[in-house]
Amino acid sequence: MHDSGENLKQPTPKPPKRLPGRPVSSGAGAHATDLRGRLLDAAITCFVRKGIDGTSLRDIATEANVTPALLHYYFGDKMQLQQAVIDERVMPVFAALREPLMRIGDDTAALVAGFVTGIGRIVAEHPWLPPLWVREVLCEGGALRDVLFNQIGPQLPQMMASRFAEAQRRGEINQDLDPRLLMVSLIGLTLFPAAGAPIWRRLFAADDLDANALRDHTIALLDRGIGVG
Repeated sequence: MHDSGENLKQPTPKPPKRLPGRPVSSGAGAHATDLRGRLLDAAITCFVRKGIDGTSLRDIATEANVTPALLHYYFGDKMQLQQAVIDERVMPVFAALREPLMRIGDDTAALVAGFVTGIGRIVAEHPWLPPLWVREVLCEGGALRDVLFNQIGPQLPQMMASRFAEAQRRGEINQDLDPRLLMVSLIGLTLFPAAGAPIWRRLFAADDLDANALRDHTIALLDRGIGVG
């Protein structure tokens, strides 16, 4: 008697259903990630040059040397692309600035120096940040102003101002200073000079002053003021 189990014909497995979108081949995942990053970088370049409202998907596609259809494939519409820039480019920059500051204890001088150094580092790594900040946060109607109020503000400026207020209560900061305006002053001494660098470098023939020189100057100004005594 034959073993019926050996004679049973095994069913031929059905090929998996193809998912929507382009087929995935070997190495395609890394390529897609690289391309997505290149599209985000192109979007930032256009946003800095023309403003977010003034930039079209076609502008970004031209900058990235791709078709508008490819942008639609990766991001959908312009609003979704803008949100991707916020989530994948803007917010990680500020998170990288905030994390080292959170590890600093009650040393106020170290907190100030950490902020100044951190701004210098992120500006060197992401030179698009200062001009984008000026255009889309400071200017009336800027497309990123709500991002400042709702996401960046609670994580960084408000946190710093609160730390300064605590230091002031401990008697470590001049009582005539307002902790909130101290934070404003720090931004004015770091982010704004970086945004205006093309102007003041030309005005003062100061191409010799790099990001490190600006950082050292700012820390010396905050630490010792402008007096000679």
